[in-house]
Amino acid sequence: MLTILFAAAISLVFTLVLTPLFARAFRSLNLGQFVRADTPTTHVVKRGTPSMGGVVFVTAAIVGYLAAHLIGQSTPPASSLLVIFMMAGLGLVGFIDDLLKVTHQNSLGLRGTWKIILTIIVSTIFALLAVNTTDNNGVSAASTAISFIRDLPVDFVIMFGGIGGIIALVIWISLITVSTSNAVNLTDGLDGLAAGSSIFAIGAFVIIGFWQFNQSCFAVGLAADNVFKCYTVASPLDLAAIAAAIAGALIGFLWWNTSPAQIIMGDTGSFALGGALAALAIVSRTELLLIFLGGLFIIVTSQVIIQRIYFKATKGKRIWRASPLHHHFEMKNWPEVTIVVRFWIISGLCVSAGVGIFYLEWLSLGT
Repeated sequence: MLTILFAAAISLVFTLVLTPLFARAFRSLNLGQFVRADTPTTHVVKRGTPSMGGVVFVTAAIVGYLAAHLIGQSTPPASSLLVIFMMAGLGLVGFIDDLLKVTHQNSLGLRGTWKIILTIIVSTIFALLAVNTTDNNGVSAASTAISFIRDLPVDFVIMFGGIGGIIALVIWISLITVSTSNAVNLTDGLDGLAAGSSIFAIGAFVIIGFWQFNQSCFAVGLAADNVFKCYTVASPLDLAAIAAAIAGALIGFLWWNTSPAQIIMGDTGSFALGGALAALAIVSRTELLLIFLGGLFIIVTSQVIIQRIYFKATKGKRIWRASPLHHHFEMKNWPEVTIVVRFWIISGLCVSAGVGIFYLEWLSLGT
């Protein structure tokens, strides 16, 4: 429990104190935000705002998490290190994208195809390591089955055999990772929107990880009448710790990222957050529950997909004034802060529904 608290506190203090220093350094290096031509005119004032802020909270989360283990004189388990790997790996993909925008002096950055390819490479490495890495109880960081709140009776290895099953698992994990990272990236369009929404979503894994630890099949003193509904998850308490470190880092970063933002997370941050969310869902075996926990990201992404399909089908007509969805409300002259806070509320409600479903599933198993 102390590891969770230390991880969150150290990460929070890191971003709260050091984010302005990073912002000044990025500004001196001319690492400023570029604005797309098709975004609302109100975004012109954001041009030049220091970008790549994801570097700050990714670094803070890693430092806070490792420092908490150093204080507790414990060794980080593989499952949490895999979350860090996915977060840092996709953060690097986003960093390359941001760097190209700065170098080319436009908002194009890395081509979409290359973003997907690099994301698949990172997620493939993650998948192969996760399925072959076990904790002290012999539980692998990721299972070969699709999961909702627990593993479902849909196991890729059973269905397709050894090699075929691993290939199917890699495809499944890559699909989750590509979808989640792009969904968070699409939501990152207003000051504080993606950061605040991600605090809710990632914070949910602190609760989930702690409860899975409390009701672990390997927990000492687990009530006999609860054994049949226990959780088989690798190092769940430590998953709560890395989730707390990321959430804490985001809270400190949000202090400087709210409107008017003094620093923007950029694709470095949005891709890193998408990677962290995907990894946490996979190793906690709550993959399909991510539909609820990341509900806001799914709403925004769905709106973009529907808008594009309708635009092409009708040869130029639109359902909404703009996409992603937050830009539509900007075009309707909603104040930026109003949009962000209301989207935070939606995110909070989605996460509450997800956590509620998680707990109700446990209750539904009876005693």
